[in-house]
Amino acid sequence: MSQPLNLVFCGTPRFAVPSLEKIVEAGFPVRLVVTQPDKPRGRGLELTASPVKQRAIELGLQVSQPEKIKNNDEFRNQLAELRPGAIIVVGYGRIIPQWMIDLPPLGNINLHASLLPKYRGAAPIQWAIASGETITGNTTMRIDAGLDTGDILLQQQIAIEPDDTAGTLAPRLAAAGADLLVETLKGLQAGTVHPRKQDDAKSSLAPILKKEDGRIDFHRSAKEICDRLRGFQPWPGAFTSFRGKNLNIWAARAIGGLTPMRTHAEGEVLIEGASLIVRCGQGTALELMEVQPEGKKRMSARDFIHGYHPEGEKLGL
Repeated sequence: MSQPLNLVFCGTPRFAVPSLEKIVEAGFPVRLVVTQPDKPRGRGLELTASPVKQRAIELGLQVSQPEKIKNNDEFRNQLAELRPGAIIVVGYGRIIPQWMIDLPPLGNINLHASLLPKYRGAAPIQWAIASGETITGNTTMRIDAGLDTGDILLQQQIAIEPDDTAGTLAPRLAAAGADLLVETLKGLQAGTVHPRKQDDAKSSLAPILKKEDGRIDFHRSAKEICDRLRGFQPWPGAFTSFRGKNLNIWAARAIGGLTPMRTHAEGEVLIEGASLIVRCGQGTALELMEVQPEGKKRMSARDFIHGYHPEGEKLGL
């Protein structure tokens, strides 16, 4: 590289750690790492540093943890004095204000875990799986004032495997995205990466998850329910109600159609040998393999059948 490209790195979660590591490994000077303030965690509510802060300290990098950034003159002056060529944003968790967008010559470069313009928003990995996608990917983009609406720089595709959950897919996207980010920075510096506008007509949203997103709707097909179960791991998971209490579903699979001996209501429980079957929408069926009644430990379908004898009862009431 002809001239060092001074960077400020903004990130908080574990997903952002590979990006920080790869940028440092590639020789880019990271003058400051910005991450969210330490948060109380665990039963003792001890203040815990973010994964990005922990790794930044290990790498010997300066760390800043402002409570707010939009109207923070001290933080604004700190960044202005550093004169970064670019600001890197990976899962920082704060809206980037306009003054920060305008500060560096190469802009604020964001790594987003979807193939934009699809799945704009806070939970692209979860919603891609929950929506039944088989391909997702990463996008590097220039942040603007909109919600993930900035110009695309580079993209890469990643396959979603049939047994992937958000928990298994996220590390693969994080590792691949770190390489894409370094490629993007080198390309911007060399003038070989050219921004292109997003097609807003093809956009879709991936809003922040709510607890209620995990509630199973048995009017959906069994495949749709399984996709949502995979996408919403580890939180909010998948749950329904049984005998007036919550029933968490930890493992399930879509199976062939039900025998047409009689009509079953959606959500109705059927027992076939040691199998716990639930009728779903569009004539499909879901086999529950591991469940957890409220206040109990996780258990196999066999143990649930033996303990509760739920034949003919209806879930979701």
